Order: sequence, then C-alpha cells, then structure tokens
Amino acid sequence: MSELLFDLTLTDEQRMTRESVQRFAAAEMTAVARDSDEAAATPADFFERSLELGLALMPIPEALGGAGVARSPISNALNAEDLATGDMGMALGSITPLAFVNTLIDQGNQAQQEKYLPLFCGETFAAATIAFTEPRATFEPTQLHTAASRDGDSYVINGVKSMVPLGASAELIMVIAELEGEGPAAFIVAGDANGLASTAERNMGLRTLELATLTFTDVRVDADARLGESFDLQRFVDLSRIGICALAVGTGQAVLDYVVEYCNEREAFGEPITNRQSVAFMIADIAIELDAMRLMTWRAAATAERGEDFHEQAYLAKVFCAEHGMKIGTDGVQLLGGHGFCREHPVEMWYRNLRAIGILEGAASV
Repeated sequence: MSELLFDLTLTDEQRMTRESVQRFAAAEMTAVARDSDEAAATPADFFERSLELGLALMPIPEALGGAGVARSPISNALNAEDLATGDMGMALGSITPLAFVNTLIDQGNQAQQEKYLPLFCGETFAAATIAFTEPRATFEPTQLHTAASRDGDSYVINGVKSMVPLGASAELIMVIAELEGEGPAAFIVAGDANGLASTAERNMGLRTLELATLTFTDVRVDADARLGESFDLQRFVDLSRIGICALAVGTGQAVLDYVVEYCNEREAFGEPITNRQSVAFMIADIAIELDAMRLMTWRAAATAERGEDFHEQAYLAKVFCAEHGMKIGTDGVQLLGGHGFCREHPVEMWYRNLRAIGILEGAASV
C-alpha cells in the first residue's frame, strides 16, 4: 500500500522556491516567449539570468562549491512545472544542465564529480546537455543505434542523436550509447570533440530551445569519460520522464489560465461564451485532465524521492501526459475559435510545444 500514498503538502522551502521560480517565469519568460518563438532563438543572456535560480547549483556538494541540498525529484519537478508556465522551450533549456548534474551525481564516480561539477558553480552559465533521442520514427529508449566500442585505453563513438537541447552550444555532452558487448553506457564528450558535427533543427515546437542533431563519427574519448562502471538506463529514462511530464503540466496550466480569462471576456449574443455549456464543459475537461496529469507526475516524483521502485508510475504518467497534453493544446486552440488559429494569441504556440511531449526522452532528469 505504501506506493499508493504520497504527501501533497509542500515544505516551506518548496513554497518559497516556487514563488521565486513563478516570478522569474512571469518576468523573464512569458513576456518574451512569442517573440522568441518567432525568431526561433532563446533571448540573449536568458540563460545567464536563469543562474539566479541556482537550479544546477543546488544538488552539488558544498565541498565542490555547490549548495549541498539533497536531490529532490519533487522539488525539481515543481521547478520544471513552474518554469514551463512561462515557456516550455526556455524551461527545458534552463533545466538541461541540471539534468546533466543530476545524472552525474546519480551514476558518476567520485573522480568524475570532482572534475565536472565545479564547472556549474561559477557565475557564468555552463551549457551541458544529454544526447539520448535518435532520429527514428520507431525510436525505443532501450534499443540504441548509437554505438561505442573499446579501443585500447579509449572508447570510440559512432551514431546520430536528435532533439538535443543546447546541442550546438553545449560545452559538455553526455552521450548515451550501446557499448559493444556490455549494453547501454554513458560517456562525457566535449562539445568541440573531433568527429562531432552539429546541425540546427527546425521543428514545429520548442522553437525557443536550441535543438540540434549531433553526428558522432569516430569520436574518441578517454576511458575515464565513461560514466561510472555501469549505467542504469531505465532509472535514467524514468527520472527524465517525470521531468518531461512536469513540463507538460506547466504548459497545460498556461493554457487553462489563458482560456478561462479569454472565454470569460469574450461575448457572443450579449453574454460571455462561458455561459454556453459546450464551452464551460470543455474548460472543465481541461482542468480535470490537468489535475490528473499533475497528480500522476507528483506521485511518480514522490515515489522516486522515497527510494522505491517508480518505473510504473513514471511510465504511466508519461503516457497520460503525452496524450492529454496534446488534447489540452487542441482544446485551447478550439476554445478561441478563429483566434486560436492566429499567432497573436499564444495558444497555438503552446499546442505546438505540447506536441513534443510524446517524443521527448532523456531530456529532463529530475
């Protein structure tokens, strides 16, 4: 029965952090999201400004220059959710270095942590990312085509990764590949490594995020670049799915808030259109689906935080959020009628971003 129980009461620290993150999202993201989407670029200095949140700094041990706060999947999911109310693309870019740090702390060895973690404790944004998804319509996280092989005292990596956040500018890239004879493994690769080529992607959604396709052609790394002695791929995928679900919840909340205000102000036949049952019921459906998405995400995060098996909860949350996140985006557009098709309203942008939830993998480890 314990796996069915979780506490929704936030700590004082979580409440204060949420307030700070929500203020940041409103001030630094919401107002510029549309222009950034049109330009298909992150606003200048945005990631530098995001450092004030200290997201990547929090779980790093004090001895290495960090805050030394115990890793909390719940707190990380809340941060992702609140940032995504401002813009999903910028939110994912902000938490991508945190995903790198979390995975390094979770599965890296002491020497690797001492080498790389201090890089995230300075006053400049350290662009680090994880290359996991591959450009196949049938991509299955447990069946990787990117391959690594042992060659003396080094490893050689070949393959292609797609939808890599910050892929063109990342200083450090954690590449998940199939190690010959051993199974999935993770390797830390420098962004300027020989044999590594980056191509910017043009996608329908997440346009404010610097997504790239990375091609690895005989990229050679030292033996100590391999993360730990073994890599728990399923744990990595499940923690990432919680983060991705949190992004869906935050974007869905932005849709709900917008359509409630719009439909209450929009009049037809002398009264607000929310007086029409078809409109009111559609808004109610969005609220119900959003609450279900949030509760499933929080349950998975709470189970992970207790150290229990959370694979089922993370999987179910991802499936549900992918399906209903798209529905919320579609209904948001529908509720605005013709205005939903116009780019002057943000609902079409949120719809396009929510379409990414079903194909994102490994990008937001909490």
